[in-house]
Parts: sequence; structure tokens; C-alpha cells
Amino acid sequence: MKFVISHLAKRFDQKEVLRDIDFTFEEGKIYGLLGRNGAGKTTLFNCLNRDLKPENGGFFFMDENGAQRETETSDIGYVLSTPTVPEFLTGREFLKFFLDINAESIPHPQPLDAYFDYISIAPEDRDKLLRDYSHGMKNKMQMIVNIIAEPNLLLLDEPLTSLDVVVAEEMKQLLRSQKTGKITIFSTHILDLALDLCDEIVLLNHGILEPVDSANLDSHAFREKIIAALREEDHA
Repeated sequence: MKFVISHLAKRFDQKEVLRDIDFTFEEGKIYGLLGRNGAGKTTLFNCLNRDLKPENGGFFFMDENGAQRETETSDIGYVLSTPTVPEFLTGREFLKFFLDINAESIPHPQPLDAYFDYISIAPEDRDKLLRDYSHGMKNKMQMIVNIIAEPNLLLLDEPLTSLDVVVAEEMKQLLRSQKTGKITIFSTHILDLALDLCDEIVLLNHGILEPVDSANLDSHAFREKIIAALREEDHA
């Protein structure tokens, strides 16, 4: 399975945020979407999630025989940088509610405590209100419901930026363990984080998505070239 973006463009008034996004993502990989703050990473995700309508272009899935199909709501999981959870529910109530309303579409449902164990939410925290959860715990809850749904395309909008070191490492291990059978696009403005987690790096620069040759990533000169490109855009 591949996910193909074809000549996607988006503008706001006179500002052209996405100029000509043309890229093919392959199943089983975590892609690092690297770009400075304000480069258009969230705009791209919102277009793919159909929260925004692009001015031009489109996107679709392609199977191994080259057959194309449109994306459906169930195909896409979207984890926001600021976790959005119903804070009036407990963690257990939230998971149960999600499982109940999606019962027909969840491929492999597990007992609630199995999910909590998987994302390292302690037993004493599972029946607390979500409003009393830390930012990292809320982020874990947002992540787990997207993993439960087993989407074909998982969009991660800077979900690790504000987490402490331990939680961030747990989340990275979780993402690595879940990449098989799906396409994961992880947006960040932190180069070292992208290099640590991702199988491939793509650079969103001046509204265009550019592949980064992984063979060069350990080169100091090449890192400086990427940073210079981001800095150049920041002053454009």
C-alpha cells in the first residue's frame, strides 16, 4: 500500500502555504515531516484529514497492483500537538466510550486494562478524571485511541515536543512497535528527534515537500544544509 499526494496546493488569502506537494509514502515506515514552525505542516495535515479544502491537487491510496482509491474517514488517525480529550470522563470511561461507539469498525478489540498497560498508565490513574491527567498522560490517551482504530495513515502533529524525556521515549517505542501495516507521518521542527525516530525524512520548505537522502544524514555538513534551508525560509 502507498499513499500518494498529487500536486496539492493551499493558500490563505495571498499567502501560498502549500505550493505543489507531490510525494508518495510507503507502508511500514515512519516519515519525519521536518519544517520550521509555520512552514505549513499542520496545514498539510488538515488538508489530508479533510478539515481544509485545498485549492488544487488531491491524494489517494494505491495498492500493489496500482489500483487507486479515495481516502475514507476510517483510514486516517490524527494526533494533535495539544491533546484533545473529554476531561469530564475518567480514563476508563473514555476508552470504553470509544470502544463502544466504534465497536463495528475496531479490528482487534482488547480488554480496557490491556490498553492502559500498553501505554503505561498506572492502575491508580485509570479511574481518575482526564482533567486531572498530565499533558503527557492526555497525549498517551489520544495516541491509544488512534492505535486502537488501526488507521492506514497516522498523522502525528508534533506530539512529543512538550513531553518529558521518559514519556517521549515511551511514545517513540510505541510508534516504532506500531508502524507495520500503516503509513506514519510525524511532523516536527526538531531535526534530532526526526533522525532518532523516523525511517525517512521529508523537508517542507517554501511550500514544497522534498525528500532527504538518508545516506547523508550523519554528515555534519548535510545537517547544516538542512538547518540553513529552514533558516532561509524563516527569513523569506
